[in-house]
Amino acid sequence: INFDISKSSFVNLKVFDAIGREVEELVNGRVEPGVYSVEWNAETYNSGIYFYMLKTDNFTQSRKMIVIK
Repeated sequence: INFDISKSSFVNLKVFDAIGREVEELVNGRVEPGVYSVEWNAETYNSGIYFYMLKTDNFTQSRKMIVIK
């Protein structure tokens, strides 16, 4: 999961399953400006559709991911 931060901000990045249950929190803290890449290891999760939600002080974004095993 790639994202960039233009100014120092609190960042929270979570992964959810298809019915909205949180399955993992990948980032939770203050992040300095820059470009970031976070790897989610889905080895212990079933194949299917997952979503990630990225929240900062002034921005929220969700995207869909598909896990195929």
